[in-house]
Amino acid sequence: MSSPNRPARLNRTLLGLSGVLLLAAGAFGTATHLRLLRVVDPAAPLVPGTTAPPTWVFYVIAAAGVVTGLLALFWLLAQVARRPRTGTWRFERDPVVGRTELDTDVAVAPFTDEVRSLTHVRQAKAVLTGTRREPELALVVSADQNADLTVLRERITTECLPRLAQALGTDRVPATVEFRLSAQAGTRVS
Repeated sequence: MSSPNRPARLNRTLLGLSGVLLLAAGAFGTATHLRLLRVVDPAAPLVPGTTAPPTWVFYVIAAAGVVTGLLALFWLLAQVARRPRTGTWRFERDPVVGRTELDTDVAVAPFTDEVRSLTHVRQAKAVLTGTRREPELALVVSADQNADLTVLRERITTECLPRLAQALGTDRVPATVEFRLSAQAGTRVS
């Protein structure tokens, strides 16, 4: 099953590289200004003369802009949350009599509703993947800030998941649970 936070590694890598490059450029500029590095004279003009640079310079700048734009577009597309692939399970005991199909999105809908009904849960999204014999569940739960995530996880594990496993006719359903806390505190129940 794919990770629920697939673009995280790419984000960390690109942000780390960008940070290192910006730190190096800032350190170079500061060291040059303080005359610790004598690579460039701080009093010299930025561009020598007023004549236009050679034509190839414009092509290099345009190519660098296009490459930067494509990299930014690739990075933006990587942020799109891709949910794991779901499918249709077939229950075929006797193909002559007929067959029964179960869409995994339909199978997980009651489970999602049950998780949504738990205290302090604002939203729940679940994706059931894998085969009928080896199902896997990816669950994303949006909860109030004041929610006790340990208690919430315990209720999902001991109440909701066993009912899902029973409904699917399996012993257990391995699950990954991602909690997202809401920006607003939930209402207090006395």
